[in-house]
Amino acid sequence: MNNGLFRVSLTIKMQMLGKKRLAADLLGKIVLSRFLEIPLRAYDRLVKKGEQSPQFDALKTALTVRQLPGTQTARQVLPEAQRALGHAVLVDGDVTFFHHSESYGREYLFDEEILADILSHSANSMELARLVRHLRLINTRNRISCAIIRKLIEAQVDYVRSANPLALRPFSQAQVSAALRAEAGIEVIVDEGRISRLIRKLSIILPGGKEVDLRSLCPKPRQVHYYFVDHVIKNERALMMEGIIRVPLKDGEIAAEIGKKFAARLSRRSVAYIRHDLGIPDYRDRGHKGGYLTATTDFSSLLPLTRQSVLAGAPSEPGVYEIRTQDVQTGVCSVVYIGSAGDLRKRLGDHLRGSSGNPSLMQIIAAGAKFRYRLVCDGWRALERDVYLAFCTTFGVPPACNRMSP
Repeated sequence: MNNGLFRVSLTIKMQMLGKKRLAADLLGKIVLSRFLEIPLRAYDRLVKKGEQSPQFDALKTALTVRQLPGTQTARQVLPEAQRALGHAVLVDGDVTFFHHSESYGREYLFDEEILADILSHSANSMELARLVRHLRLINTRNRISCAIIRKLIEAQVDYVRSANPLALRPFSQAQVSAALRAEAGIEVIVDEGRISRLIRKLSIILPGGKEVDLRSLCPKPRQVHYYFVDHVIKNERALMMEGIIRVPLKDGEIAAEIGKKFAARLSRRSVAYIRHDLGIPDYRDRGHKGGYLTATTDFSSLLPLTRQSVLAGAPSEPGVYEIRTQDVQTGVCSVVYIGSAGDLRKRLGDHLRGSSGNPSLMQIIAAGAKFRYRLVCDGWRALERDVYLAFCTTFGVPPACNRMSP
């Protein structure tokens, strides 16, 4: 058999040699856990390579190969969608999901009697048995992933249709697991740990073309509340311009507005915590520092300026970004740098590596910093200048680490 085909399970087994022997069921769970974590493209290659092996041909009389019931495969996949499990399409208002490879919906049905006969009479029975175990792992992974996709689209159908985060409903991974366990006909255990391992690096394409991580489809209540608070405060300036309100909203008033708009119950303290995490000033500061707040209305939420967070959260696209200190001091603005780049991920990575040639900024980043950004297709340098001037007008001084005006 091809040397690379069973690397995952063989590596785990070799790691166990020389150590105390594990029970077979525990070892099986460990192998499956590692199998669920295989990156999507590597998994696709692994499935196809297995079906092209001589051992697979030897098992054909005992195998029925098909796609899992209800799954569909896209006829054509755009190059930019190569990292996604599949894409959703609206057909007469209903959502249909298409996998980007047959490998992701593959199922192998075994005739156990014929299989036992093949294994007992084959000179390569060990290799064949290893392939059988591998095919069963593929079955399990695909059954779990298809069940999760179906349940997430069902629960978040309004968000899938609109891509509007305000349409998301709280649906944690634990709730996904509970919902699937309550269904009849689920042949595999879909616990929270398996869900977490599988969806960690998976994404899907929404009908409008937006790519989203699967983890974003199973938010906890607090994560959904972040979108509500952000929306109400961003809408605050429009309400003031229309004369509906005369001053910025206090945290208790924000909570009341969220209750009316989204039927979600938040305490004043919860709003304050969320507002702080989003990098939004309190109502007093918003009252006299609205210039910069308005200029950064469409910026993302604050993210930690770490390598992992930049890789996961910063796109390789042009835009404007802001860097803040980790600690917020009363009366002191935490924004220390405003910049722009044709590739946000690369530029932020340069800052992390200390190759930006800005010692004061490097020192702040080393101590822990946060960032947020706004994507801009064209004219990001002009927007950087507008945001920079809004900061200077609002606070009376330029950001501490900007050494010159853009």
